[in-house]
Amino acid sequence: MAFSINLLTDLQQIWQYQFMQHAFEAGTIVAIIAGITGYFVVLRRSAFTAHAFSEIGFAGAAGAVLLGYVPILGLLLGSSAGGLAIAALGRRANNRDTQIGIVLSFSLGLGILFISLYKGYATEAYSILFGQILGISSYDVLLTFGFGLVILGAVALVYRPLLFASLDEDVAEAKGMPMLFLGTVFMLVVAVAVSMSVQVVGVLLIFSLMVTPAATAQQLARRPQRAIMISVAIALAATWIGLFVAFYEPYPVSFFITSIVFTLYLLVRLSKQGGRSVRLPVSST
Repeated sequence: MAFSINLLTDLQQIWQYQFMQHAFEAGTIVAIIAGITGYFVVLRRSAFTAHAFSEIGFAGAAGAVLLGYVPILGLLLGSSAGGLAIAALGRRANNRDTQIGIVLSFSLGLGILFISLYKGYATEAYSILFGQILGISSYDVLLTFGFGLVILGAVALVYRPLLFASLDEDVAEAKGMPMLFLGTVFMLVVAVAVSMSVQVVGVLLIFSLMVTPAATAQQLARRPQRAIMISVAIALAATWIGLFVAFYEPYPVSFFITSIVFTLYLLVRLSKQGGRSVRLPVSST
């Protein structure tokens, strides 16, 4: 199949296939979740956390395959358990790199063990490494929608204190805010969001939806609400365009999504730097 001049006709053609309907539905939910949670990930300088959760979740997915369960459930349980462990080991967000590295290395060891113990073909677990959005079932869409509502509800409940603690951790702690509780909620939210995003771009490319749109949005807006809206818009646009192009081209969806957000980030950074360079210093004479 090839592109036509009529975009509406192309969309109607794509929408005839149920697997594409599921891909767009799940992709839309994941993009919204990733855009919102990714803003706090970037604001708290916790990009390594998002990447770690994806690999920790892989160990859970491998364990689920070994026990005969759906990999996405193992991914959720593994990421959530890793989030709780990291939150318990490190109270402050800027001091968690060591704890994350410890939990990550142990989880990767477990993942390797589970895969080696599995006697069949662990294709479902391996597909999590690169995403499997075109293979999402209606059950996966409903599961994604349910957990998406949970994430949005959790973010709405702790939005103001989490935003305050993310902007200035020292002041928030001095004011007696429950930093351990907020850190734990944040870790669980990111863990579940990463588990959902893995379906679209995979473990190895999780930065493309969880970090890059939010990092681009922070370059374009200073107000948190506006930055979150821009982050969600970028994630949605990249996901929709990536799915649309991948339907006609023989290349992975994750490649197009990552390329779109990366290119947009570079354009924004270059335009910002170009704007600064044309400002000439004012002479004092």
